[in-house]
Amino acid sequence: MKILLFGKGGQVGWELQRSLAPLGEIVALDREDAAPLSGDLTDLHGLAEVVRRVQPDVIVNAAAHTAVDRAESEPALAEVINAAAPGVLGREAAALGTWLVHYSTDYVFDGSGTRPWQEDDPTGPLNTYGRTKLAGEQQVRASGCRHLILRTSWVYASRGHNFARTMLRLAAEREELNVIDDQHGAPTGADLLADVTAHALATAMRQPELAGTYHCVAAGETTWHGYATHVIESARTAGLPIRVAHEAILAVPSSAFPTAARRPHNSRLATARLRQAFGLTLPDWKTGVDRWLTEILGH
Repeated sequence: MKILLFGKGGQVGWELQRSLAPLGEIVALDREDAAPLSGDLTDLHGLAEVVRRVQPDVIVNAAAHTAVDRAESEPALAEVINAAAPGVLGREAAALGTWLVHYSTDYVFDGSGTRPWQEDDPTGPLNTYGRTKLAGEQQVRASGCRHLILRTSWVYASRGHNFARTMLRLAAEREELNVIDDQHGAPTGADLLADVTAHALATAMRQPELAGTYHCVAAGETTWHGYATHVIESARTAGLPIRVAHEAILAVPSSAFPTAARRPHNSRLATARLRQAFGLTLPDWKTGVDRWLTEILGH
């Protein structure tokens, strides 16, 4: 089996190179790769040509415009990468009869209420990133290809920048931290997302009726404040030089940090459909975060 992976250098793409390797040959691309095999999602014609040249059995799109605030000032670019490019991949996959795995986000919802979002709940994105990711989903479905769309949230990894790394750095520098406490979700490791992808893909290729949209996040829920506190206190216990006192990690509302893009308050995603369809148990978010901390702290 040949797998064509876009976004190899991202947090999820890096882990996918590991998790998908047992399934077959991987052709992994990024936007920096030179033609004729370039992973530049802004070149829609070139993107179609890459798929035709590689002739994959599976396309996995882990590339996206994920700079949420910047997307507000460059909506056309976000539209090309997050919506038009997945449409191209979907149509090429349909023409070849191949599978497409595509990743989406909790930001397709409006963040209202407290109930975890189901896959079929009405969408209502609050910002450009969410709107373009929703449009990408719609284009994949409209293409008629066999697909898995996995919505996730609050992704972190050992590679790259993320919220937890930022909190550790600030906790070592500052005597007081203000952290948002009115946005709710589940920190989800890129390694977990990649492992679930490999399992779901292998299963769906045997059972094509499982094609569709699923939510994939770690179990449990927290806020950014709860997440930060867990990371900082775990690092303190591990002996890292943490300057901020426990009681000086202050909970504040979203309004304390005005941003260009509105954020949803409720990013909870229900995962029953994924777990039942593929026979999966999703670990609690703290399990993944603790493992990540052990890895980056070298213990």
